[in-house]
Amino acid sequence: MEKKNKGHKDNNGLGKDGVISRHGGAVLLKIVEGVAPVVGDQFFSSLVRSLSQALDVKCAYVAELTADKTHLRLLAFWGGTEFVEHFDCDLLVSPCGKVLDQEIYYCCEGLREQFPDDKGLSKLKIESCLVLPLSAKGGETLGVLAVFDDKPLEIPPDDLAIVKIFASRTEAELERKLAEDAHARIDARLTSILSTAMDAIITIDGNYQVFLFNQSAENVFRCKRDAMIGKSFEKMLTPKFKSLFEQYVESCTRKQELLCYIWASEGIAACRSNGEEFPVEATISLAVEEDARYYTVILRDISEKISAHSEIQKLLIERDYLQAEMNAHNNYEDLIGQSPTFIKILENVEKVAITDTPVLITGETGTGKELIAAKVHKLSKRCERALIKVNTAALPAGLVESEFFGHEKGAFTGAVNRKLGRFELADGGTIFLDEIGDVPLDVQVKLLRVLQEHEFERVGGTETMRVNARLIAATNLDLRKAVGDGRFRDDLYYRLNVFPIRVPPLRERVDDIPMLVHYFIGKHKNRLGVDYKKVDDRTMERLVQYRWPGNIRELSNVIERAMIISTGSRLRIELEDTIVEQPSVKMEDVERNYIRKVLQETNWVINGPRGAAQILDLHPNTLRNRMKKLGIER
Repeated sequence: MEKKNKGHKDNNGLGKDGVISRHGGAVLLKIVEGVAPVVGDQFFSSLVRSLSQALDVKCAYVAELTADKTHLRLLAFWGGTEFVEHFDCDLLVSPCGKVLDQEIYYCCEGLREQFPDDKGLSKLKIESCLVLPLSAKGGETLGVLAVFDDKPLEIPPDDLAIVKIFASRTEAELERKLAEDAHARIDARLTSILSTAMDAIITIDGNYQVFLFNQSAENVFRCKRDAMIGKSFEKMLTPKFKSLFEQYVESCTRKQELLCYIWASEGIAACRSNGEEFPVEATISLAVEEDARYYTVILRDISEKISAHSEIQKLLIERDYLQAEMNAHNNYEDLIGQSPTFIKILENVEKVAITDTPVLITGETGTGKELIAAKVHKLSKRCERALIKVNTAALPAGLVESEFFGHEKGAFTGAVNRKLGRFELADGGTIFLDEIGDVPLDVQVKLLRVLQEHEFERVGGTETMRVNARLIAATNLDLRKAVGDGRFRDDLYYRLNVFPIRVPPLRERVDDIPMLVHYFIGKHKNRLGVDYKKVDDRTMERLVQYRWPGNIRELSNVIERAMIISTGSRLRIELEDTIVEQPSVKMEDVERNYIRKVLQETNWVINGPRGAAQILDLHPNTLRNRMKKLGIER
């Protein structure tokens, strides 16, 4: 036969001579025997080996086009005796490039002369080929099925028809493979997203059965994925969270439409595998697949977020306390005195300050108990943190617990936000409870727990808070008597009274009065912008002899008033006869008369900027207590 069919084609994909015969069609039954029992990736390997053996050719292969359609990527290559792993085919110089026109290409001989730039043909000494395009249902070329031989290739039309049948089967397998590869890439990306997502992602059905449980879900709920797949997620939901989920399911069912999602930003919690509840933010969304409904819950543990927010709140409030301390810095340093009694107090302050022992400061109103507390804190190892102060007498009885321990949002009417308590703010520092004798009995129990166990719960909360705060308390009451009267718990009293410091009234430290007088003159001079005033001996004697029922606070007020009204260089002190000590007058009588006089001048108004409490520099509740004790009535 003449070898003139070199690469030309007809409508059947055969040479011009029409029928080219080498083997009988029965030989191609070997192909059926080779590929019939296999599917998937094994099909390609079985096909090329069976095809090569049936046609008695040097090699055969199946390959898919690369994305840029310039090269082939092997799926299977039979080299006559073994499978070939690596093969590079540039479609621009290869006979396989003909498949881009979606036509069968056949060359019975002289192939290397037609494609001189194809190095693979020269290396294998290839003379002939049959190349069939593998196309998708939409017509796009996906790959190639090719056979090559180092001698002339003759294929009868019947045999070619069988090869075409298997090419169609190969197209189906290739489409399946490409679809599976695309699905696998999507799964890989999805798995990567799910495994690296910060949020816990769980997919469940309407019966709470878990289908998907990502790595973050394992971390958040503290259990392995294998332990959750196919199991109920219901135990991980708190009643409130479960109710939210049920409402969403019911809403989707009732409206017969897919709601995009619902978002719960606060106020719900989930349960870890050990039963521990933790606050979360969550979305719930719905997907329908083949009439089955699946719900995806995406949630984030916001424990650290809440803790960070609380810590920021603490720092901001502590900053305000520190600023207030800085503004009052001079007052904290102003422990003025040289009397033996006062020197002894300072020595005790230095001894106890370096410990964490609770301190109970007692003394009359105006003796400087707060200054002693500030000094203890300043000399302590906690001095870098703020001194958190609470005037218990100024708090309504119903809000003392909330002020001490804080409250959760919605804990009571008016609790619109979470509030940090003073003990929480004092963590790592010192808390000073002034007028501790006014703490209600029900709060005293919880106060004792903080002192002994260092823990508490916010009002309306269930989380137990740990706190490390040093307690300093002060009172002008006789707590022993309050214990006897049933107004103060004895166990709390003994817990507080580990290291008592009694601050004496000014009348017991008369040696310090001259020093204090000159100190207040200098202090008020700068603030009032007046010249320094001298104190003659007679005036100083009057000041020393006076009993000072209001103690140091009253002395400061008297000096300030004198600085304002005095003319010239000498201090003019005005002390009413009714409040100057008389030999036969008791201290209670002096105090009673003085308070009554101020009340009469204010028309018995206690509160407000012009009330008696403001003039006496007393808290209104403290003034009322003194009036009750002294029997003062209108």
